[in-house]
Amino acid sequence: MAKATTIQEATRENWIQNTFPEWGTWLNEEIEQSKVPEKNFRMWWLANNGIWLKTHEDTNILVDLWNGTGKQTHGSGLMKQGHQMMRMSGVQKMQPNLRLQPFVIDPYAVKNVDALLVTHIHSDHLDINTAAAVLQNSGPETKFIGPQAVVDIWKGWGVPEERTIVVHPGDEVTVKSVTIKALEAFDRTALLTVDNDVTIKDSLPQDMDEIAVNYLFKTSGGNLYHAADSHMSNMFAKHGNENHVDVEIINYGENPRGITDKVTSIDVLRSAEDLKAKVVIPVHYDIWSNFDADPQEIVKLWEMKKDTLNYQFHPFVWRVGGSYTFPEDQNKIQYHYDRGFSDVFSKDNDVPFPSFL
Repeated sequence: MAKATTIQEATRENWIQNTFPEWGTWLNEEIEQSKVPEKNFRMWWLANNGIWLKTHEDTNILVDLWNGTGKQTHGSGLMKQGHQMMRMSGVQKMQPNLRLQPFVIDPYAVKNVDALLVTHIHSDHLDINTAAAVLQNSGPETKFIGPQAVVDIWKGWGVPEERTIVVHPGDEVTVKSVTIKALEAFDRTALLTVDNDVTIKDSLPQDMDEIAVNYLFKTSGGNLYHAADSHMSNMFAKHGNENHVDVEIINYGENPRGITDKVTSIDVLRSAEDLKAKVVIPVHYDIWSNFDADPQEIVKLWEMKKDTLNYQFHPFVWRVGGSYTFPEDQNKIQYHYDRGFSDVFSKDNDVPFPSFL
């Protein structure tokens, strides 16, 4: 839709069409054009727990891309009946979970996706627009991979069953140059999720292995562990003993009073130590206004403890829409967006400057 040039053309629909997604296809184009160095893998943070993983061999894997939003109205002032946060805390009042991040990728412009993976059933990870976009822009070889409950939801939306692969902890799936291993998830919040047609009093804890998994991506450039929305667990040490982990991605956030949903800063470090990772990258703290947190807290704790506890890893503070290449970026602590102007004064400018400048 053309941008408005008159007041009459400046409608709400015109504004939405010309504004969202805020980054347009900038990141789509960057990912498509990106060449990953040999013996490296590259990934982009798409907000929340969403990442795009790309290998030197041009394997492209999309994980947990969410294209939805949080609260947009105060509504009745009450939470939806059966919401996991209501079950966890007993709170009925509507919570201020507003989306903080822009949409940095256009899902309907995605190309060359070899597999879409989802870690668990929650709607800020399992997204219908992502599924629709991948389905319409890919061939039959592109697979939809997730635990049983995720696959059931995909099929209910219209994803052909033959395009889906159900995984349980211990299963391995090969997607071109990447071997994906499903591992146990530790997402206690997911266990509290209730279907709309189930009453709270009649619901029972769900089987974690059917609704959530963590993933280990084995690439020629190293291994990536995606911990999704897992809480802290001693089982991270088991995963670290049984698997080689180079980079860990894990949810982090400032939990509201009476809630234990996101991993805290100290447990971000504990999980990385247990996994024997080289780098730990916190995510998810960026998206919900009521869980907003400062990842510099993780860096400060790491600086306090790294020598006395002999940490063999370090944190990396990412920015949404930014890339991270391992091991090329292994020694970096913090991401900064490209500042541009690298070719400044490559051509004479025509703006006069005072001589003293």
